[in-house]
Amino acid sequence: MADTVKLKINGMDVEAPQGATILEAARQIGIEIPTLCYMKEINAIGACRICVVEVKGARTLVASCVYPVAEGMEVTTNSGTVYKARRATLELILSNHRKDCLTCLRSQNCELQKIAKDAGIQEVRFHSDNLEPQIENSTLHLVRDNSKCILCRRCVAVCKQNQSVAVIGPNDRGFDTHISCAFDRNLDEVPCVSCGQCITVCPTGALTERDETEKVFLALADPGKHVVVGAAPSIRVTLGECFDMPVGSNVEGKMVAALRRLGFDRVFDVNIAADLTIMEEAHEFISRVQNGGVLPLITSCSPGWIRFCEQYYPEFIPNLSSCKSPQQMFGAMVKTYYAQKEGLNPEDVFVVTIMPCTAKKYENHRDGTSALDGIPDVDVALTTRELARMIAHSGIMFRDLPDEEPDEAFSENTGAGVIFGATGGVMEAALRTAVESITGKELPDVEFTAVRGTEGIKEAAYAVGDLNVRTAVSSGLANARKLLEGIKSGERQYDFIEIMGCPGGCVNGGGQPVQPQTVRNFTDLRAIRAKSLYDMDREKPLRKSHENPLIQKVYEDFLGEPGSHKAHEVLHTRYQKREKYPGVKV
Repeated sequence: MADTVKLKINGMDVEAPQGATILEAARQIGIEIPTLCYMKEINAIGACRICVVEVKGARTLVASCVYPVAEGMEVTTNSGTVYKARRATLELILSNHRKDCLTCLRSQNCELQKIAKDAGIQEVRFHSDNLEPQIENSTLHLVRDNSKCILCRRCVAVCKQNQSVAVIGPNDRGFDTHISCAFDRNLDEVPCVSCGQCITVCPTGALTERDETEKVFLALADPGKHVVVGAAPSIRVTLGECFDMPVGSNVEGKMVAALRRLGFDRVFDVNIAADLTIMEEAHEFISRVQNGGVLPLITSCSPGWIRFCEQYYPEFIPNLSSCKSPQQMFGAMVKTYYAQKEGLNPEDVFVVTIMPCTAKKYENHRDGTSALDGIPDVDVALTTRELARMIAHSGIMFRDLPDEEPDEAFSENTGAGVIFGATGGVMEAALRTAVESITGKELPDVEFTAVRGTEGIKEAAYAVGDLNVRTAVSSGLANARKLLEGIKSGERQYDFIEIMGCPGGCVNGGGQPVQPQTVRNFTDLRAIRAKSLYDMDREKPLRKSHENPLIQKVYEDFLGEPGSHKAHEVLHTRYQKREKYPGVKV
């Protein structure tokens, strides 16, 4: 069988791979066929009918997203018949869609809005009698409004296939069809893990993060509050996308400048807490290896993964590192070490973090995350998208900003902290410190490339002194499930595991910029964003967490040593088995 086929699209000769779809073949010659339901390899269902085209000899218009190319095929994507069919379908979708575009959070970043504009829709002939808001906001991280849902089922697909959670799906039939949980239960009554992946794939404003920007504006306006902000490693390579900059742009300096102009009293860097995490986690791993502790040790940086473990795999709770996530370590250190140094009352310190992850909003309310009784480590966790809205709201011209450095008091960081944002980054950073701690020798090469890349599961073994350290890296909870089931069955054996809740790690978190599916289907966002982080790591003069002079000073002045009693009080947490369906007997 030939590897390629020849066909014509709009009269132009095209050579496409065998098995490619018309949608993919058209893109090769610069034609973008609109889609709403299609997600490559995840939701190829041909349901919305927006992507229909004419194929010579076919009895009806065909869905280009699922229709394979064939030798000699003749395709027309721009005929009057195609345009008429698409417009009619769009009008029907819009007739059942609440059209408050000016006040919608997704205005100007809505796929339905763009497709309607491109199609020249100026009026809708059909109208629904009932388009009142249908709000479900029972969780700490997400708001759902089914009056804006177009039943594309992309959220359903990503929840089931990428995350292996499957807590949402279509209920009822006909005009009453809607997306919700089983028996129309609220989202806080089912085992949702707060990952937010459903938000990033939603084409409209039907799913959005719970916006907390008003809380931050109020804190900034309060003269009695000392407001500190810190951004996670991945934010510096994603925030620029919210301002039409190329994917993967390193905007660290502009981000710091923007935060300063928003009025924060101190602009710090969560990377310092990533280095702290490595110090504690590497010590914990070494201690378990040397003292016969529970192995494999599994990282605890991702709150979506932690919640998944507590709900679905509580038998692995003893394997979890007791380290708080970098976000919580950052907040804890600001309200203890930093507040103490600056003579501040911890109750007057308001900590804001900029995170790639909606599950961070949930994490702030977990038991055992407070270093000081009754005072949360972090007061508000904003997503990348929320920060972008604050910047726009304040009239800050982001692209024109100069590059500025964060405040020195709590921002010294290393390349090891930077790569936390990519899947495999935590493992690599931990190995850089653990290997030197175990062997007592300096690493000739700090790059552990075998754990890099966007594959769902990566495995590698490293000779560390007399030890053979078997490692695994997993991202996306469907892959985490596969990995854990392999451990339970005895098919897989490891000593150290990194698990991230979102596919590709934090660079693809549920709080990151929403890119249209036409981009996601053909651009490897995860790889491009991760490459920027690895490039930054390479440029850092310090690339190991234990070489960070600020980390050394923190231990000398405040924590003592990794794993100390003080370190456990401030930097460690606990876990518990959680019911999947609270209050429901199953």
